Amino acid sequence: MSKWRDNNEKQQLIMIGNGMAGVRVIEELLKINSHQYEITIFGKEPHPNYNRIQLSNILQGETSFENTILNDLDWYKANQIQLFTGEEITSIDPHLKLVYSNNGKVLQFDELIIATGPKPFILPIPGAELYGVVGFRDIEDCVTIMETAKEYKKAVVIGGGLLGLEAAKGLLHLGMEVDVVHLPEHLMEKQLDAVASNMLRRELAEQM
Repeated sequence: MSKWRDNNEKQQLIMIGNGMAGVRVIEELLKINSHQYEITIFGKEPHPNYNRIQLSNILQGETSFENTILNDLDWYKANQIQLFTGEEITSIDPHLKLVYSNNGKVLQFDELIIATGPKPFILPIPGAELYGVVGFRDIEDCVTIMETAKEYKKAVVIGGGLLGLEAAKGLLHLGMEVDVVHLPEHLMEKQLDAVASNMLRRELAEQM
């Protein structure tokens, strides 16, 4: 039996994930009707929403983490959004419309948005679990890379796409020798043709 709802009662909207795309959706919903939902957001990271695109600039020393924050805690408070940072949803019951967190919270929802984003693919090869093997997706990865660079001076970046090359430039800034390993025939194959890619490769080789 469905729950009877007063016309003035807000619907319960829960979003799993506190990244750029998800919070952008919330911003648009607030523009359309700021009174429709009671909004709760769960974020695995202990931070408010920040611009992941700027992570390479942090590695390169061009900005700080504080400057990458898109929606500070005051924004959540002003929009009456309940934010749980450092907490993740471990189970969803679609029939009872319940979510369960790793901290023991059980919340009911009318609408659920899952916006957890992709995870970096770590090659399933021997040694992948060792210290110093790091993905490059969030600020924690960024901090780990910067700390590792204090101890080691040689790095290999697997993947010569845009993000991989930005990471490589950041590692150079940290004083590391960098090699880039890329499976396709030329770098940034989704953005560049072979001629432009070879020009980029020569330019990068001179820097590295």
